[in-house]
This record gives sequence, structure tokens and C-alpha cells, in this order.
Amino acid sequence: MRDDDESRPRPAHSLGEPLDTLSVADLSERIALLQREITRLEAARDAKNAARDAAGSIFKL
Repeated sequence: MRDDDESRPRPAHSLGEPLDTLSVADLSERIALLQREITRLEAARDAKNAARDAAGSIFKL
């Protein structure tokens, strides 16, 4: 039987992890990964802001 920790995929990058063992290619790959994640997070934030603003406009008098 597997533990929950074993069944979860490991993140490709952990904040604060040592970077000295990574190659330039690895660093570039992680930068690209994190930039895609930032874009995804910004899109989610913007969608939530838009939904909040739309709901707020309904209740304004």
C-alpha cells in the first residue's frame, strides 16, 4: 500500500531548493516552467477579479 506522499507527483521545482547542481539547461527549463505557472496564476486572479467586479456591479445602487 502506498502512502499519500508517495502517490503524489513531486513538483518539478521547490522554492528555496539548492540550484548549484543544476545545469544551465535545467535552470532555463525551470524558469520557463515557473513563467508558465505565473501566467496561469495571473489568469486565475484576473478571472476572479472580473467575477467579483461583475457581482459587485449587480449589487450597487
